[in-house]
Amino acid sequence: MQPTLLILAAGMASRYGSMKQIQAFGPSGETIMDYSIYDAIRAGFGKVVFIIRKDFAEDFKNIFEPKLKGRIAVDYVFQEMTAFMDGFALPAERTKPWGTAHAVLCAKNAVKEPFAVINADDFYGRDAFEKAHAFLTKDCTPEIYSIIGYDLQKTLSDNGTVNRGVCQVDAKGNLTSIVERINIADKEGKVLCDDEHEPKELPRHSSVSMNFWCFHPSIFTISQQLFNQFLAEHITKPKAEFFIPIVADQFIKDGSGVIKVIPTSAQWFGVTYKEDAPGVQESLNTLISDGEYPTALWQ
Repeated sequence: MQPTLLILAAGMASRYGSMKQIQAFGPSGETIMDYSIYDAIRAGFGKVVFIIRKDFAEDFKNIFEPKLKGRIAVDYVFQEMTAFMDGFALPAERTKPWGTAHAVLCAKNAVKEPFAVINADDFYGRDAFEKAHAFLTKDCTPEIYSIIGYDLQKTLSDNGTVNRGVCQVDAKGNLTSIVERINIADKEGKVLCDDEHEPKELPRHSSVSMNFWCFHPSIFTISQQLFNQFLAEHITKPKAEFFIPIVADQFIKDGSGVIKVIPTSAQWFGVTYKEDAPGVQESLNTLISDGEYPTALWQ
């Protein structure tokens, strides 16, 4: 059975200020997601599942159904605020989605095979999808998950600070922890981080998470249990979020299994800020001129 690609596209895009998931960046109107799906198809993935808000559904279907018909199986999952709350009542003041780990949990009934999780608005590169496919088809088990690790230097923005999950890796290449570092920027030849953690200077080639995970479906049972705990502790906090690293951290710490960090040589790029958009278009044009992608992906 071929693995599935799960795309997290239910976010509000608050920093960017628009629905960047369906903004055209490629020369023939392609979104960043188009390139991820194209890379996933040629790596051998068998299905793509979009996690979206219900009010985005028609936009998504109108954009992606014509392109993907006959190329890969497609499904849609809605991240509903009340999904998987197991008897907890949704607080009236809660307007923010519950977070990325809840989004993944919402796909429980749509995904029965090993799967990769990515963000909708990040460009990950062909190498990352090939490595993810190899892991998911050969090495993924209920006790072995993985994360694609990016070189920090290749994930910075020229237009502002970024937040990154910095991976700590043991001698066997397994993840020991992810520390979310905020306000990272390249300043005067150093990669500096303006937050409450130490060290303030980060090694340029630190391995960081760009939210490209590879999971066995066993993750859903673990996530459900942890989401119940999260709700019990945080339901009254309107901005608290249930993130994938919370689940990954618990999976490691309670001895359920290991998460392999698979390094990729790919150059990440994305649209954290509106000012990043021209750079994304330029990067795509370079890849196209180098022959990595056709001018029109779906012709």
